[in-house]
Amino acid sequence: MTTANEAPRPGPVPKPEAGEGDVWNGGWYRDATREPSPNFGPRPAHAAIDLIVVHSISLPPGEYGGGQVQRLFTNALDWDAHPYYAGIRGLQVSAHFFIERDGRLWQFVDCDQRAWHAGPSSYRGRANCNDDSIGIELEGLEGQTFEPAQYATLNRLCAHLPSRYPIAHVAGHEDVAPGRKQDPGPGFDWRRLQADLQWPSAAFPQKSTQAPR
Repeated sequence: MTTANEAPRPGPVPKPEAGEGDVWNGGWYRDATREPSPNFGPRPAHAAIDLIVVHSISLPPGEYGGGQVQRLFTNALDWDAHPYYAGIRGLQVSAHFFIERDGRLWQFVDCDQRAWHAGPSSYRGRANCNDDSIGIELEGLEGQTFEPAQYATLNRLCAHLPSRYPIAHVAGHEDVAPGRKQDPGPGFDWRRLQADLQWPSAAFPQKSTQAPR
C-alpha cells in the first residue's frame, strides 16, 4: 500500500556499461573539481542512497560565476558582501555536487556521506531525504531555464551514479519539500533529462512529462 507522498517503486535504474565504475574514488567522482565542505555527517546505517535531488542556486540570486556558491558550501562566504546575504547569515549547508552555467562540475561532499541540502523533506514515503539522497545543485534561478552544458554534465553524472548507488528516483527540491521550496522550478526540462537518461518514467516526478515553462 502506498501513501500520499510515496512514489511508485520502479527498482534501481539501469547501471552503466561495464568499465564505468572507475569514475569513482570511493564516494568522490573523478570528473568533478573537489572542494570539501565541512557541512556533512554520516548517513544512517543501511541508508539506501536511492534518490537524486535536483536543486538550483545562485548567489546573489540571478548572478552567476562569482564563486559565491562554493564559498557558501565551504563556510567562507563574506556575509557583508551583498545585502541579500543578511537573510542567510550563518547558514551552514552543502550539496554533493554543483554544476556551473558552463557545465563545470564541483563536488563538496563524499557521496557516501550525508550532505545538508534538502532540509525538512519527504518523498517516496520516507522523511529526511538527506539521509538517503544525492544532492545536485544547478547554477540558476527558479523559473528560468538552464544551459545545454549543464544538462550534459547532469546527464553524465546521473548516468554514472547507478554504478555505485542503487538509484531508483530523481526529484526536484520542490518535490521533496513542496510549499517550502520551488527549485529547480518550471524552467527545468524534466522531459529532456528523462529522454537523455532513458530511465523508466516511474523514476521521475509526474511533471517530467510536461514541457518547461
